Amino acid sequence: MKILVVEDEVRLAEALQQILVKNRHAADLEHNGVSGLDQALTGLYDVIILDIMLPKMNGIEVLRQLRKAGIATPVLLLTARDEASDKVSGLDSGADDYLTKPFNTEELLARVRALGRRRGAPIADDQLKFGDTTLDLSTYELACHDKSVRLGMKEFQIMEIFMANGSRIAGKEDLLSKVWGYDSEAEYNNLEVYVSFLRKKLAHIHSPVVIRTVRGVGYALSQEESGT
Repeated sequence: MKILVVEDEVRLAEALQQILVKNRHAADLEHNGVSGLDQALTGLYDVIILDIMLPKMNGIEVLRQLRKAGIATPVLLLTARDEASDKVSGLDSGADDYLTKPFNTEELLARVRALGRRRGAPIADDQLKFGDTTLDLSTYELACHDKSVRLGMKEFQIMEIFMANGSRIAGKEDLLSKVWGYDSEAEYNNLEVYVSFLRKKLAHIHSPVVIRTVRGVGYALSQEESGT
């Protein structure tokens, strides 16, 4: 998943980023409400972790502005206060969940995974599966029956999105931003090269899974019928 962390305590924000990256997520950091809102409004993220007490604009106002703009990205609020009024205000403003600091790392990750499922985002469990083909999220191995092949990092990130989307279309812009980053100069031909690699590897393991090109939009998975 691609996650935005908006937290003004720099050391905590960096620690959260390390935890998320270690658990196979991509994480961007912002340290005040104004820049956090600007980044969140891009709609690039699967989950937003948002501190309530922020400089320039507090987290509740950031959340209100996001929902007013029609951004439905799941939001996990962080607060140092264990007061019911903060939680109620956050939930009433459109938060999906909250966590009081200090918090347990495993609980944070569990809540992030739960919010990612609501979004339909790639979740860091053991495997993703489409038909008879599986993607192991620990070993980066793509397998079908008794054949397997290890994917490179970008191949893995792209295939993870494809398999999480299944037969739904993964847009080119979304793939570029999630795999290469929002500020990257990567272009569609970079993506096409890696999609070509993935097609060859699917053929190598005799997978019936096909990566369909939806012209002008993106890609989606389908499965060839047996015997075709």
